Amino acid sequence: MKSFLKLFIFLPVFAIFISCEKEPEEPGNNDDINLSGKGIYVLNEGLFNMNNSTLTWYDFESEQDVTDWFEIQNERILGDTGNDLKIYGNKVYIVMSGSSQVEVLNAATGKSLMQIPFFDGEIPRQPRSVAFLHNKAFVCSFDGTVAVIDTTSLQIEKYISVGRNPDGITTANNKIYVANSGGLDFPDYDNTVSVINFDTMEETKKITIGSNPYTMETDENGFVYVISRGNYGDEGMFLHIIDSQSDELIHTFTDFQAMNFTLGDNLAYVYHIDWTSGGITSILVIDIETREVVSENFINDNTEIESIYGIYVDKTSGNVFISDAKGFTSTGRVYCFDGDGNKKFSFPTGLNPGGMGVYYTQSVD
Repeated sequence: MKSFLKLFIFLPVFAIFISCEKEPEEPGNNDDINLSGKGIYVLNEGLFNMNNSTLTWYDFESEQDVTDWFEIQNERILGDTGNDLKIYGNKVYIVMSGSSQVEVLNAATGKSLMQIPFFDGEIPRQPRSVAFLHNKAFVCSFDGTVAVIDTTSLQIEKYISVGRNPDGITTANNKIYVANSGGLDFPDYDNTVSVINFDTMEETKKITIGSNPYTMETDENGFVYVISRGNYGDEGMFLHIIDSQSDELIHTFTDFQAMNFTLGDNLAYVYHIDWTSGGITSILVIDIETREVVSENFINDNTEIESIYGIYVDKTSGNVFISDAKGFTSTGRVYCFDGDGNKKFSFPTGLNPGGMGVYYTQSVD
């Protein structure tokens, strides 16, 4: 499959813009869906500064979807510019950059447990992404900090200073890795990844990679993957690998322009732009052991994705979920593919679907 991606390059200029933990509640009265505890949450980013982010729930057993799941369950809107969604134990963490808060939900119900504000006095910190380690949540914000949150009390315990405008975060080998983008200092981007020691909660090193790094993920062998977006000029967008044992950059894929990626078992799925073919995008499949491209086009049937906006692998099933923003101003769609690249099903979402997380009923925190 090859499709045209409507690529909009935004200069990184962003608008500056508690409750106690509740006991988990039962799902609200919603006759349209029977929550089975097996499904996928989709964070619909909305349009920047329009306060129209939404949360879609798709139930695997009933095959039903609800686009305004958060609003239905909580009787209020989600907020502005949903930037990241991750599931840890029985909680969903939603990072709202425009609203400058992290919304924590009971994953089984979609009910809000806590709204955690991210402000330095009256100045919004603009949180961007979240990662987890040893019952702590780590949230990087554009103000150059990483917040440490206890996942039981949902209280911020401290802030750790890192590089400029961190935009991605992951954990590996008892450490936290933070992508310092410098995105608000265009064209003077940052080009480092901060390393934080979990035991001391202090930055111990900065690793130099490509300019404007952002999205990050860790494979099962402890290698950290990160994409640098370059300078939108003479420096390209590349996927890098960091060894979490040595904290050194050990590999950069330079044969393709990497837009975004996700990791499955032994495979990386990377969507990229081929400028030599008129801006055509495709999803590469890379063997993470050999670091070789094993497929130039993951999608094997005739499914066409108009504007790829997110990609996510459910490691339990091996299914690959790809979100389509359509025209970026209308409702989107998520497609589910099996590991061989054949479409299994799809469902509608809200505006600009990005972050995704599959939830199965669990008992751990």
